[in-house]
Amino acid sequence: MTALSFTRDDLLNMKPEHATFVGIDSDGCVFDTMEIKQKKCFHSLIISQWSLEKIEKEVRQTAEFVNLYSKWRGTNRFIALAKMFDMLEERPEPARAGVRLPDMSDLKNFIASGAPLGNRSIGDAVRKTGSACLGSVLKWSEDVNALIEKTVVNVPPFPFARESLDRIRRSSDAICVSQTPEEALVREWSEHGLLNHVRIVAGQELGSKTEHISLATRGRYQASQILMIGDAPGDLKAAKDNKALFYPINPGHEAESWKRFLDEEFDLFLSGKYPGAREEQRIAEFQALLPETPPWRVG
Repeated sequence: MTALSFTRDDLLNMKPEHATFVGIDSDGCVFDTMEIKQKKCFHSLIISQWSLEKIEKEVRQTAEFVNLYSKWRGTNRFIALAKMFDMLEERPEPARAGVRLPDMSDLKNFIASGAPLGNRSIGDAVRKTGSACLGSVLKWSEDVNALIEKTVVNVPPFPFARESLDRIRRSSDAICVSQTPEEALVREWSEHGLLNHVRIVAGQELGSKTEHISLATRGRYQASQILMIGDAPGDLKAAKDNKALFYPINPGHEAESWKRFLDEEFDLFLSGKYPGAREEQRIAEFQALLPETPPWRVG
């Protein structure tokens, strides 16, 4: 792994150049990469890493629900992996197929420990504990990164995202706020000439999205001057944890969401007119798209 270009100190020491701050998610928000990364890389490698070929259909359905089509969309990969196996455990198909699912207790304990949820920390835990579970998770995660780097290339930003980012950087202090590894983020933003649109790229190595926003804004902006743009409930949580505002890029309606932001909502944010009924309406529309109950339990 290459040395990190950005640190938590970069966030902590970022000096305001504008009166407003905007945090922007990457996968599924700026770039149309969520589906291909999850389906071609994350989910395929779950199946091969834990020998789940007999129940490939159920694994993919469960993983797609957790990572793409539910309130867990956009969750850190390790939290999502544990959630996916929990949901799979509740289904009858693995037992019917004679498939024994892996015990993810060590992963859950690692998540609960509060350690940064990235490959580096998991690797430290593997060396310290010798956990076979964490070793398998680390190999899966490293394989995911390698496959993404090899296969997910030249995926352009959503329509109107580039224009929006250009407007944002001229009026607000902007950073990328993501749970994707920094190496992939820098590569993707650079590939499309967007790296200079944000002052810092904060990936999973720098902590949670809540921490990214807190470190970059604490004591420097009023809550009404801080906006998080994202496509997942974790982005909404990060905003609200910091008493900040949230603008959703609605899954399946990304171009429409960015066009509305460009034409209407960013100006309302800058003028202080976005909080209240306007934001509440946007959040309600967003939350209605991401259910909690999976389709195999309905009916």
